Amino acid sequence: MKILFVCLGNICRSPIAEGVMRSLIQEQHLNWQIDSASTNTFHTGESPHKHSQQVCKEQGICISQQQSRRIQQVDLEKYDKIYYLAKDVLHEMKNIIDMNGFENKIKLFLTDLYPHESCDVKDPWYGGLDGYYPVFDEIKLGCMAILKKELELMNN
Repeated sequence: MKILFVCLGNICRSPIAEGVMRSLIQEQHLNWQIDSASTNTFHTGESPHKHSQQVCKEQGICISQQQSRRIQQVDLEKYDKIYYLAKDVLHEMKNIIDMNGFENKIKLFLTDLYPHESCDVKDPWYGGLDGYYPVFDEIKLGCMAILKKELELMNN
């Protein structure tokens, strides 16, 4: 399984999702490929935001080696699933890549956690450290729901 998480800058939410999912699949001894990307180029090549790194580090997850990159057309073929962390991210993705024929791979991140709602992961960029903790918690729950669903699909 190859999973890509996408947010606007690839420095706050999607790096947390990448780090959390890597941690979860390691616990399950799964050989999955996990990555993250952005829709903009403002932070290309940068490490995740210091608050994203801190909340992950406090949970035993190191994301400091990640580097922001922009989503590319080739990602649609490379990854089995692409999760966007908020609806505005999908809008931006549509301006960058041609998703025709790949719609079944692209999904709102919290869909498996809240299947009857259309929920975004709040962007913590505009606040302080305190705003990153609930984002981390929600992302962890979202990753756990994705992992559970994918494992069920693999076992059926």
